Amino acid sequence: MNIGIILYSQTGNTYSVSLKLKEKLITTGHSVDIERLKVVGEVRSGTKDIKFEKLPDAEPYDALVFGSPVQAFSLSSVMASYMTHIASLQGKKVALLVTQFFPFPWMGGNRTIGQMKKICESKGAAVCGEEIVNWSNPSREKRITEVVEKFSKLF
Repeated sequence: MNIGIILYSQTGNTYSVSLKLKEKLITTGHSVDIERLKVVGEVRSGTKDIKFEKLPDAEPYDALVFGSPVQAFSLSSVMASYMTHIASLQGKKVALLVTQFFPFPWMGGNRTIGQMKKICESKGAAVCGEEIVNWSNPSREKRITEVVEKFSKLF
């Protein structure tokens, strides 16, 4: 299966989890590309007019993983802007990966997953998995391993 991991990573945390996921998916026989959202200029929380260096095309992929950090207890404005630009996700399996600093999912992670899921489903996607990695949790590395393992079995 051809899988695209499309992510925004401000500090590198979401990207580091995505690299581990890519490695695992390749070992299970999938073709995997990571596409990072890169913006022109500085973006602050709540920025509406976001300019991208390049908009990744979701169309060529059989399945997608969207990854984003939590910002201000919500989906990052960069990922939200990108997702609104996607024309259709009809017939695609989608998994959602969220990273957040705070130790508990109810501190923005759950809301972010809900926002991503709503956008994906409105564009016809079948959301087959959703996971949150809490960066300040002392068991973070164990959690990352669990998330990678779970996502590797979705596709």
